[in-house]
Amino acid sequence: MITIRPARDGDLDGFLTLAAQVEHWFGPMVEEPGFHRAVEAHIRTGAALIAESTEPASSSSSCAPSGPVGGLLFGADPPAYQVHWLVTAAHCRGAGVGRRLMAEAMLRYVSGPGTVEVVTFGPDHPGAVESGARAFYEKLGFAPGEPTAPGPEGGSRQIYRLDVPADIRQV
Repeated sequence: MITIRPARDGDLDGFLTLAAQVEHWFGPMVEEPGFHRAVEAHIRTGAALIAESTEPASSSSSCAPSGPVGGLLFGADPPAYQVHWLVTAAHCRGAGVGRRLMAEAMLRYVSGPGTVEVVTFGPDHPGAVESGARAFYEKLGFAPGEPTAPGPEGGSRQIYRLDVPADIRQV
């Protein structure tokens, strides 16, 4: 079973475990004090969510074993909202963890009308296909926008946007 909850003090290690799985796409994070500070600040302000699996290691679930299987850092300055960071554990990609994190973020942090933005891989970035990030955001209703500055590893990036109606339940 996967549960989504607000991150709390003590969850930094879970975020670092997830970050280690995607550094090849996003650049260094685990050893970067700035990333640690960003996660801790999001936790402190209630703008971080964590997905945990409670399945035993012997479970046939695609998200076993237990522990952190996803994390999200969010920003809100209504009517503008930003997904600062969203990662799903490699063994759980495609199992709905990212979708559940985004649904919870939309419920907790977003009120319409407004726009949610995320910076993700550009179309030529190797992680665009391998991670499924672009397809993931498009399935959630985000539309590709303009290119933006390259990531710390030098790969291309693009902004994706989701327009949120006044009645967010329409999303």
